[in-house]
Amino acid sequence: MQIAITGSTGLIGSALVRALRDEGLTVLRLVRRRPTADDEVHWDPFGEVDTASLEGVDAVVHLAGAGIGDRRWTECYKQEIRDSRVEGTRTLCRALAAMDDRPSVLVSSSASGYYGDTGDRTVDEDSPSGEGFLAGLCRDWEAATAPAAEAGIRVVIPRTGVVLAREGGALGRTLPLFRAGLGGRLGNGRQWMSWISLADAIAALRLLIDGPLEGPVNLTAPEPVTNAAYTSALGRALHRPTVLAAPPFALRLALGGLADEGVLVSQRILPARLTAAGFGFRHPDLSSALAALLS
Repeated sequence: MQIAITGSTGLIGSALVRALRDEGLTVLRLVRRRPTADDEVHWDPFGEVDTASLEGVDAVVHLAGAGIGDRRWTECYKQEIRDSRVEGTRTLCRALAAMDDRPSVLVSSSASGYYGDTGDRTVDEDSPSGEGFLAGLCRDWEAATAPAAEAGIRVVIPRTGVVLAREGGALGRTLPLFRAGLGGRLGNGRQWMSWISLADAIAALRLLIDGPLEGPVNLTAPEPVTNAAYTSALGRALHRPTVLAAPPFALRLALGGLADEGVLVSQRILPARLTAAGFGFRHPDLSSALAALLS
């Protein structure tokens, strides 16, 4: 089986490449620069894709996009986030649709931001989209896969929550603070956080590649937690105090719009379709996830 991946250097992408190669599968990495290795294929998110090198590929996993939490949200950076996802997805899907020997499946990333702020209300894949920049972005991002679906490719759209990993992401970036006893809740801490361990995210993507699911699938653990509960659990796992708190005004000053939509937002999301498909979570609850990650 041959699988092509965009965004292969990111947190999820690099872990997925390792996992697939450990299975003995052939992985091609789509890169924006000139290819320098046999497993690399050139693509331009705003231009052309070297589809000749993708002939015979069974599946494509599309993870590329400017990091949502990497920088303060200025209007310029928000446009970069949007263009990298919507235009990049449209470019890739049009290219795949035009191939004579198309892949059978496209797993094209989206995010839990689709649902906006859900407050204390639980939502699943059948729930409507929310409001705000991220919700609008996710709607357009997902809609950009239409050329692939219309060409008969099975399209699966993982809406991924907060991925917990020591290597990076929300947990990896804040671990030094928590280890130093400087970790604390964000705002009042009552906002819900829909998370998934990196190991479960990779296993879920593997399930989506093999099929038969299509359409949106939430990549979140079955037990979301509040930010206060997450903060306390991480402090207990590290044996460190978590008495501090970051006030909303300071977060907004530091992060711009990312504060309200990425840090203070409340999202209580359930993985209904993964559960119905019989997916077995290695880390269904936060305690087991942190124990595995920090051991």
